[in-house]
Amino acid sequence: MSLNLDTVYCGDACHMIQQIELESIALSVWSPPYFVGKDYEKHLTYNDWKKLLRDVIQVHMPILKPGGFMVVNIADILCFSDAAIPRFQAENLRRRRADITKAMVESAKAQFPHYNRNQLAAYLGCSEQTIDRRLNGNNIRGGKYAMQTRVHLVGGLLEEWAYKAGLYLYDRRVWVKDAAWENSRWTTLSYRAVDEFEYVYFFWKPGATVVDKNRLSAEEWTVWGSRAVWNFPSVRANDNHEAKFPLELPRRVIRLLTSPGEVVLDPFMGSGTTGLAAIELGRSYIGIELQPTYAEMANVACDRAKAQSSVFNIDPQILKNGAAVVPITQLAFVPTNDLGV
Repeated sequence: MSLNLDTVYCGDACHMIQQIELESIALSVWSPPYFVGKDYEKHLTYNDWKKLLRDVIQVHMPILKPGGFMVVNIADILCFSDAAIPRFQAENLRRRRADITKAMVESAKAQFPHYNRNQLAAYLGCSEQTIDRRLNGNNIRGGKYAMQTRVHLVGGLLEEWAYKAGLYLYDRRVWVKDAAWENSRWTTLSYRAVDEFEYVYFFWKPGATVVDKNRLSAEEWTVWGSRAVWNFPSVRANDNHEAKFPLELPRRVIRLLTSPGEVVLDPFMGSGTTGLAAIELGRSYIGIELQPTYAEMANVACDRAKAQSSVFNIDPQILKNGAAVVPITQLAFVPTNDLGV
């Protein structure tokens, strides 16, 4: 049984993808869980997460058209727990409440080796917490009692799994988004930068790829079609999904890599953003979403978009140039999104 077009299915992506008609998908564009502690991914261990991505990539090969693409939006894991590495310690001078240095504490301890922490604090005129911090380096990334964290690059993992599946890294873009202010606290404790970009990896299935520059205007090719860095804001409020991505992301990928009437897949559909972009641009879509609440949300959003767009007479020549008459953002509902960061 093949999955019907223009529908969001609730189910496991690996299983459902295998029910899609062979070589029928021109583009699969998706953002998986990022393994950063979101509610919908808390059931996954690190090995579970890797297996999920590896298995989803593996089942793409039969259903993609020759010359088609699998495009994955993902960010590096910036707080990956790893007990095996040294604990990063930071002597943050700006945040110090006492002028006591480690050398001063060590000198006092050598002079009074029988003093405990409270006695050393009284002698130096500081708190016992200051003594502890200077001696034990408890100003540590990840927290005093938490496991040490490290930055974990994920692009290499995707490339390895895709290569084994017969898909090849064709290109990559950097999406510069709004700074993730939830993580900006790190800039006060270390030299680590605020998180403000993600990657968009293009994987290619061997075959003839149609290159049609008529899909974009000359200005669009100059501004973003041929540029490695894409600048547009992230979603302002994750009100109905923990990890939305903006409509502009799948819209650009779909316009760049597909023609009107072709089929776009999103195996991590979330609240429906990829489907909305496909509808706006005159493409068909198949969505897969594990969470029933999000699958229903996505179907409702996409059905509304189809109902709105169907009242307009869409000029075939306009569709040929890659855009529908009325952008989704101008419809009477607020588009929701999507993905798994």
